[in-house]
Amino acid sequence: MNCTLKAPVFAELEVRKSRFLAWVEPVTDRAAVQARLAELRSQYSDARHICFAFYVDGDSGMSDDGEPSGTAGKPIFNVISHKRLVNVLAVVVRYFGGVKLGAGGLVRAYGGAISQALDQAEWVPVETQHPWVFACPFALESELRRLLERYQLLPGGIEYTTGVTMEVTVPESQLADLRRDFCALAPHRNDLMEHRLGASPEAN
Repeated sequence: MNCTLKAPVFAELEVRKSRFLAWVEPVTDRAAVQARLAELRSQYSDARHICFAFYVDGDSGMSDDGEPSGTAGKPIFNVISHKRLVNVLAVVVRYFGGVKLGAGGLVRAYGGAISQALDQAEWVPVETQHPWVFACPFALESELRRLLERYQLLPGGIEYTTGVTMEVTVPESQLADLRRDFCALAPHRNDLMEHRLGASPEAN
């Protein structure tokens, strides 16, 4: 299962007089990533490089910020990817110490700084969410609503056409049971429909 962090973590690594300040933090979206990067760039405006990688809500990005291509952003991203972290931003601020590290040295330093920060991290599982659609006749609307309430789910888009259609986001752990219980509302009817949002409807 993918995980995120319960709280931000920080570590500092020194390699041949260069200082690498590393943060890994939970984030909710790209806007939060950009806001945090702007804050760090302002706070550490005298640093030689501010390199980062992030993965949030299916979106990702990375930057070498002037380091040789592939020596900073990619190793940072590789660490968070290998540990199956999502909804996180990993940043390393480098203060150059006057000694060049070479490509291999940079890869080890940037990846190592993030790994060292994550040694202190507390992990939080992130459950996959499924956008699902349930449709039923008007006569079963109240039963469908009660079913969703039992699973502590709130319908999003609700449409009334020839029947009632409700969109809901369902955690992975609940999906199979919810689909089974929905079919059980009226097992002998063929006008109950349920499917993933955006997929073709399936009659039950």
